[in-house]
Amino acid sequence: MMPSDTSSPNETISLSSGGPKKYGTFTGVFMPTLIILAIFLYLRLGWAVGHAGLVGGLLIVLLCFGITGATGLAMSSITTNIRIGAGGPYSIISQSLGLEVGGSVGIPLYLAQALIITLYIFGFREGWHLLFPDHPALIVDLSTFAVLCIVTYISTSLAFKLQYIVLAIIAVSLVSIAAAAVTGSIPERGLADAEMWGSFDEVSFWTVFAVFFPAATGITAGANMSAELENPRRSIPLGTIAAILTAIALYVLAAFWLAGDVSADALRTDLMVVVTESYWSPLVLAALLAGTFSAALASMVGAPRILQALGDHRIIPGADWLATRRADGEPRNALLVTAAIAFFALMARDLNAIAPLITMFFLITYMMINLVVYFEQTLDLVSFRPLFRIPRAVSLLGFLGSLFAMFIISPIFSLVALTCVGVAYGLMIRRTLDAPFGDLRSGMFVTLAEWAAKRVWDLPPMQERAWKPNLLVAVRDTSQVRGAFLFLQDLAAPRGSVKLVGIHPISQQNSLPDDLDRLTANFRSRDVFANWVVMEAHDFSSGIIAGIQNARGAFPRPNILFLQMPEELETTLDYPKLVDRASDEDLGTILYAHHSKAGLGRRETVNVWIRDRTPDWSISMDIGNLDLSILIAYKLRRNWSAHLRLIMIVEDEEQHEKAHRFFEELLTVARIPNAEVIIAGGTFNEAIVDASSADLNIFGMLSDPDLDFARRMIDETDSSCIFVRDSGLESALA
Repeated sequence: MMPSDTSSPNETISLSSGGPKKYGTFTGVFMPTLIILAIFLYLRLGWAVGHAGLVGGLLIVLLCFGITGATGLAMSSITTNIRIGAGGPYSIISQSLGLEVGGSVGIPLYLAQALIITLYIFGFREGWHLLFPDHPALIVDLSTFAVLCIVTYISTSLAFKLQYIVLAIIAVSLVSIAAAAVTGSIPERGLADAEMWGSFDEVSFWTVFAVFFPAATGITAGANMSAELENPRRSIPLGTIAAILTAIALYVLAAFWLAGDVSADALRTDLMVVVTESYWSPLVLAALLAGTFSAALASMVGAPRILQALGDHRIIPGADWLATRRADGEPRNALLVTAAIAFFALMARDLNAIAPLITMFFLITYMMINLVVYFEQTLDLVSFRPLFRIPRAVSLLGFLGSLFAMFIISPIFSLVALTCVGVAYGLMIRRTLDAPFGDLRSGMFVTLAEWAAKRVWDLPPMQERAWKPNLLVAVRDTSQVRGAFLFLQDLAAPRGSVKLVGIHPISQQNSLPDDLDRLTANFRSRDVFANWVVMEAHDFSSGIIAGIQNARGAFPRPNILFLQMPEELETTLDYPKLVDRASDEDLGTILYAHHSKAGLGRRETVNVWIRDRTPDWSISMDIGNLDLSILIAYKLRRNWSAHLRLIMIVEDEEQHEKAHRFFEELLTVARIPNAEVIIAGGTFNEAIVDASSADLNIFGMLSDPDLDFARRMIDETDSSCIFVRDSGLESALA
């Protein structure tokens, strides 16, 4: 249900003790919104009905207000769920999608609000020239602009008080229009002579729609004043929806009057037909002047609020100066900047060329408001508890309708506007913006991850094509991980992950969480997803086994156990058990043996040692304990831009030709070009001479790892080594 407004409708302005003035529903939202929505009734409705006919004109009115009305409903719903801050739509978007998205939409929205002031001044001048055609256009524009600046500089309260007068003039003008309808031909003949559907010889239906659509914009006029409202959670929904419904009723009734009383030719050619055909035209002309002036005034008041909010969140240069408010709450510095922009636009004399772009910025804002509400409704988070609920279809139709209207009005300007927002977002994302509120993004990504996890668990386990290294790293001493940090990064990047499992002895002081938290942050800063967990255990191997079991339900699920060569003899004895347990849990194993002096050298050459396959040199999808070695070597070659060598010792020289063909086929089906193949005869030491100066040597590992052999390989290759055992779920040939 709509939240009820318990304040009296006449109680529009109140003073908080010593603070800025606050405004109620009628003054703060309903009046400025309705005045902006009603302006085009005098300017464009007759032209639209003249070209589209009564039925076509009503269809266009309902279609335009249907799109913005859906946005109004979405905005009303979200404002009953959040503590909306300054800037109205900017605050709504920022609190849901983050400051980066809010800022990228808020900046163009502010510029549109500032530039439209000039368009309203031009409209005021057109009406003024009906009374005083000899007055110089520039003098009229500058005089109007000066009055706007003076009124808004004095106070927002004065601007709102003037709107009472404007609303009264509009109300009287509507009486004049109603009198024209009563005394015209409709009471006698009805709509017999009305043109129901336009011929569309001169313009198409969608052209009329595009020209008329700006009449339905302006629904955020009240929301822009969110920081100055007594209760924005009640005032924005009540005031906005009431203004939209009132405007629709006025447009529909006026369309019937114009179609029934005025010829289609007159409607098409006389843009001031509402003025000339009313019962007493001076009243309607006064309403047109007052309405355009008031619309400019509302934008002059609302735009600085958006700019002040952008400054308050340090999104734009000069943020501290722009964020400053006077004691009475007026954003005076932001007002000066807005006035300067409007002045320079005024001196340009013609904004028709960019008028569609201004409309695009408003539509992008509407689109994002609908998108925010749709996301909130779809995610179904507990935090989304609006007092005013709407069906999800409303926000979806509002989003699609806004996008549709953009490309109907101008595909080129739509692309330009979207590009501007995209560029602004790209610049925002490079900065570290400190939001004083939480947003929806984490919930969105968690929901997507949950959806993806459910789909993954439903798939069969053998997904070789989707394989990527997800490392489970056993940590007893974080200094060891820091030493292997870059190597772990290069193994996982760019799409893999690292899960750090800290092993902490029971009943001892635990400093691992803080250290692991810093390490995972370092991985993430390098675009490698990482998380951590600490397992309390009596010994190292028990802790690792517990970590492996804990990882069963993790997402992404680890598929490689990463161990480092231990120094203690008692730890060494547990390694066969760990490798077996990893294999039971479908994890491959990497044992990293770091050379104390050479380290990883220059990261220029990687050797992969492959056992002699005599007598069976055939290649099938099962190539033995070789898949993980090749995949790891390939990733390191890419990340290091290294040279890859595949080495095999074949004692029987008669088998060398078969070995060459084996490697040729292997490199082809594994899609690893430009790798060097070395087939050595004789002993390992002779092969080392042929494959010397490698920065890393990769060996296969049996289920019962021989750590003495591993240490000997470090010495004999004079390099760091890794010893690899497949899980059986990866494939270098997939």
